[in-house]
Order: sequence, then structure tokens, then C-alpha cells
Amino acid sequence: MVTGVKRKVGQRNRRRIQERAKEKAKRDENSRLEMLEGAKSMGAGAATIASAGAAVGIGNVFSSLIHSVARNPSLAKQSFGYAILGFALTEAIASFAPMMASLISFVFRSQKGASKSYLRSSIF
Repeated sequence: MVTGVKRKVGQRNRRRIQERAKEKAKRDENSRLEMLEGAKSMGAGAATIASAGAAVGIGNVFSSLIHSVARNPSLAKQSFGYAILGFALTEAIASFAPMMASLISFVFRSQKGASKSYLRSSIF
């Protein structure tokens, strides 16, 4: 009779341990997903910093235009054409920053039902 009671207690303990293990696995998966979302937010924020770099680049282009026209006013038209080209190229590079930020934020979605191997293998 005593052994029957021990078996029931042992079965209860096994069930409790299994339930706790399942709960811990769910918490671990949720914490992984939260860390992934946080990393994506930081990446999107870092991508938007490129806008500041583009502003500095455009400032350098027009600063160089002013210096070159001050040194040689006869080449003002040709220098202005080169300055506009530099401005356009710098602005084109700057347009990639919001595009990458939106890709990071919206396209690379993490799914709650994703397998662990998917989470380990994916970059975002």
C-alpha cells in the first residue's frame, strides 16, 4: 500500500516537472522573440543615422562649390553642374537609409510559431 502512494506522488511530481519544463520552454521562446524585436529596432534606428551622414555630405559638396567659385569665378557654371551631380549622388545614397529601416522593421518579421532552427539561422 505504501508503494502505491509513492507511485502516485511520483507521477504527480513527474507531471509537475513536465509542465514546468513546457512553461520554461515557452518563456525562453518569448524572450528570444523579444530580444529579436529589440535588435531589429536598434538596427532600424542605426540605419536612420545615415541621414545625418548624408546631410554632412551635402554640406561638404556645397561648401566645396563656394570655395571653388571664390577661387575661380570663371568656372562657376561648370562647378555648379558638378555640385548638383554630387548632391544627387549623396541624396541617392541617403534614400537607402529609410528603405533599409523599413525593411528591417516590417519585412523581416519574426513569427511566434517559428521553429528554433529558424530563429538561430535567420539574421533578422
